[in-house]
Amino acid sequence: MAETSLVERTALKEWAVLVDAMGRGDVIAMVRKGGIREQRAGFTVRHERFLLYPTFFHEKVNDLAPRFSAQLDESHARKPGASTIRIEYVASVVGLWEVKELEALRAIEAEHGLSWSAVESRFHYKNKPGVQVVAVRVSRLLEAVVIPEIKRYQGCVSWVELDEDVDVSSVTPVLDDTSLMTRASAVRNALG
Repeated sequence: MAETSLVERTALKEWAVLVDAMGRGDVIAMVRKGGIREQRAGFTVRHERFLLYPTFFHEKVNDLAPRFSAQLDESHARKPGASTIRIEYVASVVGLWEVKELEALRAIEAEHGLSWSAVESRFHYKNKPGVQVVAVRVSRLLEAVVIPEIKRYQGCVSWVELDEDVDVSSVTPVLDDTSLMTRASAVRNALG
């Protein structure tokens, strides 16, 4: 009987330093509003599973939680080269919340990697208060995949469909089930 391999092409762009933090299990959530090219509809989660596409676009040290600012240079040093992207992780959604009360986000600061000023900026972007919070189970691919960063992938957009399949059949979760579910439950309790 032939072995079936699972593949993925859908990728969510996130700052490289935050992808690294998710890959270490330091954070499990993302605070999202949407890219410029998604401004009308805003950010929506269209997939239950997706690759994490590390981007260096718009990364600013002042927008990171202080505990991650020192890791920005290290993250940039891991960039595989000009015009390429290194895909190391696949994520599965374990929770999704539309947050309309800014102060509710204070309770989950330990679970995402943004500074409070960046959270406020995203929350109020385009004078449309609110953000999406996505909690994910992150798993490391058996082997990292380096792909060409073609023009269609670039720019301020959250989701991209890659031209190549990425094998996600052999992955290792970065957090055990108990740790992940405990932390995801705390986010759920904070956000309702």
